[in-house]
Amino acid sequence: MKAIIFDVDDTLYDQVVPFKKAVEKNFLNNNVDVEKLYQMSRKLSDEVFELTESGEMSLEEMHIYRIQEACKHFGMLISIEDAINFQNDYQNNQKEIELLSDIQDSFDFLLDNNITMGIITNGPKEHQKNKIKQLGLERWIPRENIFISSEVGIAKPDIRIFELVQKKLNLVPNTTYYVGDSFDNDILGASNAGWNTVWSNRKNKKNPNSNIHPTFIINKKNSLLKILNNLK
Repeated sequence: MKAIIFDVDDTLYDQVVPFKKAVEKNFLNNNVDVEKLYQMSRKLSDEVFELTESGEMSLEEMHIYRIQEACKHFGMLISIEDAINFQNDYQNNQKEIELLSDIQDSFDFLLDNNITMGIITNGPKEHQKNKIKQLGLERWIPRENIFISSEVGIAKPDIRIFELVQKKLNLVPNTTYYVGDSFDNDILGASNAGWNTVWSNRKNKKNPNSNIHPTFIINKKNSLLKILNNLK
C-alpha cells in the first residue's frame, strides 16, 4: 500500500447523527425509523445528484425534494416550509460533526508510516469544504490532495475523477486503496479505475453487485485500523 484515498460523507463521520437531531427537532410526532428515513433521503439525493451538478436542479430544490419524498415514502406529508426548516437544522448540526474514532487513529497510523492520503468527495464546493474544515482533515491531508466534484467538474463514479487524482498525485493503481461507503459511487468507481477498494459498510448493507467484490470491508468486526495493520 502506497496511497489511500477517502470519501467524506458517512465514511469519515456518521452522517445519521446530524440527520437524527434535525428529525427529532422538526418531526416530533412520528414513529419513523430514522435510519431508514436517512437511507431513503440519501437514495433520493443520489438519484438527482447529476441534476444539481449541471444546474438543472438548485440545491434548495434538491434539499426540499429529498426530505419531502423520503417522508412521503413513510406516510408523512411535510410542507415546503417544513422541509426548509429541516434542512437548515441539518446543515447547522453538520457544524458539530466529528471524525469516527477509528478513522482518527487510522489517519495517525498512515501519517506515521508516510502513506500518501487524499480525499475524493461529491458535493457543492463550499458545503464540502465546511465539513472538511470541521473535521480538521488538513491536519493529516494536504489541501492539494483534496478533490471536490463540483470544483473539478467530474463526480464519482465517473472513472475520470479517479484518473485525475491518480495523475495529480502520481498514484499506482495496484498500490492505491479507496475507502468509501457508497457501493455505486465509491466501490464501483474506484474498482473501474483499477484501484483496490475498502467498503465502509458499518450499516451492514448487502452487496448490490455480485460481480464486484471490495478488497476489504469495514464493519463492526473489522475496523479500518485493523485492515491497515494487516497491510503493513
